[in-house]
Amino acid sequence: MRLLLVGYGRMGRLVDKLSPDHGFEVVGRLDDQNNLGGVGIASQPMADVAIDFSIGSAVVETLPLLASRGINLVIGTTGWQAHEQQMRKIVEGSNIGVVVASNFSLGVALFEKIAEEAARLFAPHPDYGAWLHEIHHSAKKDAPSGTAVTLKQAMERSGYRNPIDVASNRAGSVPGTHTIGFDGPFEAITLTHTNRDRAAFALGALEAARWIPGKRGWFTIRDVLGLG
Repeated sequence: MRLLLVGYGRMGRLVDKLSPDHGFEVVGRLDDQNNLGGVGIASQPMADVAIDFSIGSAVVETLPLLASRGINLVIGTTGWQAHEQQMRKIVEGSNIGVVVASNFSLGVALFEKIAEEAARLFAPHPDYGAWLHEIHHSAKKDAPSGTAVTLKQAMERSGYRNPIDVASNRAGSVPGTHTIGFDGPFEAITLTHTNRDRAAFALGALEAARWIPGKRGWFTIRDVLGLG
């Protein structure tokens, strides 16, 4: 499968490194030097799918250009969600499929489902308050993380109505740890996902890239895993 990399920072290079062992041939590598404003898209070889680990502002520029070329897309970049409806309309009018996730770790996708179910079980018990904490490396720009936002939305979607307090820390080289908790008058329950290696994100993105060809529309990692 022919793969185009959009964004060639830490995650892009890791996807590049792992691609050959998972049946992918990287046919192009775009970064802020050769793709400013999306100018590099048109000159790249045709690919079955692109994986985007760039920056939020770049997604809005590159997605329409990839759609015009009929290249499926996997987006692991956050910080562009204010433009999501516009991007969805472009995808709807094209012949491509797009998988979007704030975190491509397969474990995080399953953890989101667990968080949703836990919140559903606690929803009828208003004496239990919920909280969410996340910590990432010091270079991560957005806080709270996209994963934390997604987890909070999943908990709210389950019918949990109490406020969910969210806290973030940035320190050192932490790949990412997310904890949700429910605290009652006499007890507390916590659930934690700890990432030990960024390879989890890269492998999840490659799994999504393998899944998306032949599909049309807007999907999430939950669709890739059959979680609904």
